[in-house]
Amino acid sequence: MLIAQVIGDKGAVVHTLAANATLEDAACDLNEKRVGALVVIDAEGAIIGVFSERDLVREVARSGAKALQKDVASAMSREVVTAHPEETIDHCLGRMTDRRVRHLPVVVEEVRLVGIVSIGDLVKHRIALAEAESAAMQAYIAAQ
Repeated sequence: MLIAQVIGDKGAVVHTLAANATLEDAACDLNEKRVGALVVIDAEGAIIGVFSERDLVREVARSGAKALQKDVASAMSREVVTAHPEETIDHCLGRMTDRRVRHLPVVVEEVRLVGIVSIGDLVKHRIALAEAESAAMQAYIAAQ
């Protein structure tokens, strides 16, 4: 199964924020939108980072409540690992495991943001595929 199919099923909505937003703003967005990560973009809409719940927790652990007044640029992950719509779920799951990330912005032409997938999205689809394959095999065996 391809990442394009996952995006087609879940939708292409990507929640973003600016690098100069505060961590408090980011925390409110994460909570309000019920997501685990936000893609950080510059004024032209280019991806410059990913800000996750994990980034928020690290900053609060380091600095306490005053961390909430810091800007997102100071806490975001700058090395953004991305996916392409034509990649397979298994390939992306491997990359997420190797790079220890939980979210992959999905881009085309290396820059245009078209979606985001989480490790949960990919595992859900991988399990559904395995169950469908199992059901097909059981039906085949029963028909023999």
